[in-house]
Amino acid sequence: MQTKTIGAGLLTVSIILLFILAFVKVTTDEQARLLCESAHEQGIKIQDNPAHKSNLSWLLTIAFGITFIMLGVGIYLMFFYKAGEKALIKPVDLSRLDANEKQVYEFVKAREGSAYQSDIIKEMGLSKVRMTRILDKMESKGILEKKRRGMTNIVVLK
Repeated sequence: MQTKTIGAGLLTVSIILLFILAFVKVTTDEQARLLCESAHEQGIKIQDNPAHKSNLSWLLTIAFGITFIMLGVGIYLMFFYKAGEKALIKPVDLSRLDANEKQVYEFVKAREGSAYQSDIIKEMGLSKVRMTRILDKMESKGILEKKRRGMTNIVVLK
């Protein structure tokens, strides 16, 4: 939700900036045209014309570029970014796991790679001590990781 809010903010700011920059561009182009005409009427050579020595066009181009990047990031965050997508779970050689470890692995994998330890205990009907030993063994094999959350653990596949 927060990502969409940031995206909406970027989108809004970039659209406002585009309107402001477009107004500035039109105004500076008109001023440059009038300056060119005035210099031409006074017989000033084109190389000496102050309108042709201004760096304002480069600054406006950079400002437009930054604004379009902001617009693109805002659109991406609003419509295409999917928060909470889990990374692909790496494959595990199940032949090196015993029956309880396989059951724990399949249970956690079926829940998009994370589950509360208490839910695994309820599902498998094992004691807390037995489950802790199984999870510690799997953690030492690099299959999963236990993360403390208050009074419980969240088990996450690596």
